[in-house]
Amino acid sequence: QVQLVESGGGLVQAGGSLKLSCAASGRTWKGYAMGWFRQAPGKERDFVASISSGGGIIYYANSVKGRFTISRDDAKNTVYLEMDRLEPEDTATYYCAADERPASLRANPGYWGRGTQVTISS
Repeated sequence: QVQLVESGGGLVQAGGSLKLSCAASGRTWKGYAMGWFRQAPGKERDFVASISSGGGIIYYANSVKGRFTISRDDAKNTVYLEMDRLEPEDTATYYCAADERPASLRANPGYWGRGTQVTISS
């Protein structure tokens, strides 16, 4: 069964840090581009960050650039999102996504996790 399972969400104060993990199973994910998206209440789901297979190409949304870091450990089939200097505006449900076609990842990923809640208090 193909699965992406996020973990690491929680409640932190503004200025704090969290590290999200996305454990992938059910297939070999090494050749897949992986990414993170987020959706705040009443808003659309937005792209946050992506990493190519092999990790050589990384993109960030402007709103998180310099504060968030995406990485992957293919030996563990896991992708991470390290979030620093968190702001109340970062409050959202964070979703992991994957697609074997990098060009499709931001527009319409083939695989989604169920999400993990991140809440930043001011």
